[in-house]
Amino acid sequence: MMSGITHYGSVAKYEEVNAVMGDVTIVAVSILGCLIAVLLTALRLPGTWLIVAGVAIVGWSGDWERVTMTPVAILAGLALIGEVFEFFASSVTARRAGASRQAAWGGLVGGVLGMIFLSLPFFIVGTFIGAVFGCFLGALVVELLMNKRLVEGAKVGFFSALGLALGAAAKIGVALVMSGIAIWTLWPASATIANSAAP
Repeated sequence: MMSGITHYGSVAKYEEVNAVMGDVTIVAVSILGCLIAVLLTALRLPGTWLIVAGVAIVGWSGDWERVTMTPVAILAGLALIGEVFEFFASSVTARRAGASRQAAWGGLVGGVLGMIFLSLPFFIVGTFIGAVFGCFLGALVVELLMNKRLVEGAKVGFFSALGLALGAAAKIGVALVMSGIAIWTLWPASATIANSAAP
């Protein structure tokens, strides 16, 4: 009888320790994943959507008991806001500086091309530098072709690149906010996952 009680206590203690270790593991993985996502966002890669996918996977693994669809929807909305910031910041600032619509689009296209070409030889910093430089050059070239004024073209290129940098900074800020929400959401989630996985 005593040995049965001792065995039951040992099993309960083991399950409690196992649950705590599961909590620590999920929190550590979520923090690491969020750091990677913010870094990817800084490199103009879809880091914000990585956060959304990670929280959605944890929610699905726990049968949506502790992690519901609500935080996933909130994170998806924030990720969409970040995309809008990043996409339109360059063209909006360029237009306010007097750029034509064609020059604003030239900045966007130049930013994408610069990001692609400079990310190949200089992956870590080349993505951002290429995007900014390409944005400046794209807006400058198109403005020169349209108006043939160097000073005005340089001004448009500068504000286009400035807008891109501001949009990137805003998106990084969104990624940091999303990381906080994700970590807060996932903090207690491992208990549900552990219980659902238990026989």
